[in-house]
Amino acid sequence: MAAESPTNLSVCDLYTIGVGPSSSHTVGPMRAGYRFVQSLIQQDILDAVASVTAELYGSLALTGKGHATDTAVLVGLSGEQPETVDPDAIPTIVAGIEHEGTLRLGGKRTIPFAVSKDLVWRFDDVLPGHPNGLRFTARNAGGEVVCTRDYYSVGGGFVVTEGESEAALTLGRNVFQPYPYNSAAELVAICNRDNLSVAQVMMANEQVWRPESETHAFLDRVRDSMMQCIDRGISQTGVLPGGLKVRRRANDLFRELTGRPEAAMKDPLTVLDWVNLYALAVNEENAAGSRVVTAPTNGASGVIPAVLAYYERFCPGATRDGSRTFLMTAAAIGALYKTRASISAAEVGCQGEVGVACSMAAGALTAVLGGTPDQVENAAEIGMEHNLGLTCDPVGGLVQVPCIERNTMGAVKAINAARLALRGDGQHLVSLDKVIETMRQTGLDMQSKYKETSQGGLAVNVVAC
Repeated sequence: MAAESPTNLSVCDLYTIGVGPSSSHTVGPMRAGYRFVQSLIQQDILDAVASVTAELYGSLALTGKGHATDTAVLVGLSGEQPETVDPDAIPTIVAGIEHEGTLRLGGKRTIPFAVSKDLVWRFDDVLPGHPNGLRFTARNAGGEVVCTRDYYSVGGGFVVTEGESEAALTLGRNVFQPYPYNSAAELVAICNRDNLSVAQVMMANEQVWRPESETHAFLDRVRDSMMQCIDRGISQTGVLPGGLKVRRRANDLFRELTGRPEAAMKDPLTVLDWVNLYALAVNEENAAGSRVVTAPTNGASGVIPAVLAYYERFCPGATRDGSRTFLMTAAAIGALYKTRASISAAEVGCQGEVGVACSMAAGALTAVLGGTPDQVENAAEIGMEHNLGLTCDPVGGLVQVPCIERNTMGAVKAINAARLALRGDGQHLVSLDKVIETMRQTGLDMQSKYKETSQGGLAVNVVAC
């Protein structure tokens, strides 16, 4: 399959700073609720609204409770956005709605809202555009519909309305990029022709939207947020919310590693314990609904930070500029998956989340360790090839089991993929484009019960207490 037009995705589309536990089930629905209220304001009909109904379809209904989709919708309708909302304030907002039986649309107009009646779970229905569908309906005092809109949360926090293409939401519309590409082969060819790195091609394209200094500032914020999330996760103890009684492990692992530093002298694989620690810390924070970086999704948010932390803390010669190169390279790879296949587990399974994050991190690490564009493409291909067919079957509908450990495995696989690629010359049998297309086809063939519905796999074979 060849993409019909250049990727035209910005690095700002691939990374967003938001809240857990899911980009498609939490971040996306929060944005959808916010956008719906903004549409009422833009149409100048907010004052006429007397009631609002929110309906959740398909995967959003089947795993919505565990993914905090109901909470996200309420917070979005209240006028909050995932980038700016205070995670600690979310429980207070929701408790107020439930206790008072009212909701303040966009923080401007108070209407009656009964969560048990006005938030509807359509477990057996799927809207035609995507497995993650929402429908908002506003009515006036006479019960007449004044506005109804369908939204689709298509992965990574992206939200589109009925009839709206994903590309319409990106910064890339109606601009001419100096290095347009719609495949990995084209990207590598550009790099080799003009003697540029993947990150340099991505940066040149970014400059149609903003100065390089502003992109650097954005990348620094993303990097800092990732490292802060690791530090927060390491400091936390106790049990994660949701009922599975999953115990946080990052703090214990950190204490063990720092309490016995001499163990690393006897076991060279101790470095992998640190990588595991970084991924655990982030994904435990995600599972708790805390602040994380969508990279490219929340369910896979631990992979890229863990590998980036490995680069910064264990690789000689690591620099802040190297971290920017890492994130830019990863974004260039992620854009290919987003435009040529999917990063939504509800659409293609977890191969589209942890698999994509592993591929992005593998290519990025290869780049900052001196790999050529061909080796970067090779590493990204290896990272996905060995995640093909990965299902999404969260136990209890929570982003905890197997999601948290799966991020540790994705990070370690990414490091090994980079090492394999760096030991080669970049020539290999299976191309990144072929593996992306294979992932897309595999996702289409995958039964729906294995695509973020909690109706198959571990979700039905492990008792959720």
